[in-house]
Amino acid sequence: MTLLVSGWPGATSREEVDGLDVHRVGGRYTFSLAAPIYYRRSLRQHGFDLVVEDLNKVPLFTPYWGRFPLVLLVHHLFGGTAFEEASVPLAAATWLLERPLPWVYRDVPVEAVSPSTADDLVSRGFRRDRIVVIPNGVDLDWYRPGEEPRFEQPTLLYLGRLKRYKRVDLVIRALAVLRERGVDARLLVAGRGDHEPALRSLVGELGLEDAVRFLGFVPEEEKRRLFQRAWVHVLTSPKEGWGITNLEAAACGTPTVASDSPGLRDSVVDGSTGFLVPHGDVEALADRLTRLLTDAGLRERLGREARAFAERFSWDRAAEQTEAHLEQVLESWTRSGRGSVDAA
Repeated sequence: MTLLVSGWPGATSREEVDGLDVHRVGGRYTFSLAAPIYYRRSLRQHGFDLVVEDLNKVPLFTPYWGRFPLVLLVHHLFGGTAFEEASVPLAAATWLLERPLPWVYRDVPVEAVSPSTADDLVSRGFRRDRIVVIPNGVDLDWYRPGEEPRFEQPTLLYLGRLKRYKRVDLVIRALAVLRERGVDARLLVAGRGDHEPALRSLVGELGLEDAVRFLGFVPEEEKRRLFQRAWVHVLTSPKEGWGITNLEAAACGTPTVASDSPGLRDSVVDGSTGFLVPHGDVEALADRLTRLLTDAGLRERLGREARAFAERFSWDRAAEQTEAHLEQVLESWTRSGRGSVDAA
């Protein structure tokens, strides 16, 4: 298996990682331009059986230069959400590059990581019968309920990148409402990103310095410990492909309160593994958090059901479903008589 990915300053241009032959070209903003050139120069002659394009923000338009058969893997598309994070020029470029996708990839089989992503693709013009939904998995041996007790103080956890579009500000504002209601809760924010200064400023404005801790980047063992010991996990972004941290928290027996938004509504079962609230409604978010933090029996029940839900999404299952789909694509390609036709 060969992996063609972008590089970064100081990155090794080629190495073997876990049995993968990794080639790194370009960078964050140039990979989509560098990849086709590198493929034609160094990889085209390798005779790959199949190519998978991982669509991440900027499409590679692989049908115009890659080898067939081709499969498109889609986590999620940004659409108008791009304008909530990037500068107007970058957001406009992302939005415009997504517009031709249904035509460029009209004959390409698609793997979507959630029903929400599949619905988004269909609404944009993709054919439903060309899309297979294969959710991301979770390491169920690593992410599991812990032996340590929960934190003594009612504790909320956000774990992820600190980006504007993640809307961590909603969680902070909801915490302020909890404090006004007499709920002595705190918030742990694990992760880093360029929106951290604005979030710290908001904490100061709301007088929550004693209730919010910014932990920065945490290693995997600490990440698991936080999932195991927090009372409630919170994720309030307006759109995700799947919401993998919801599933990691669930595997640790921790319920999630999340926005009822694409992707998140697939990884949280409302009333069973946590609660979904209208995106942007701070009062509704505070109501659900209050209910969970003050009702131990409810938290325990949702935590048990969350673990049972997570057990349906092992990485082995995702791998088996992916392998079956790729084999189906190869068989269909062979039956069609197109064999090893190269579109490049």
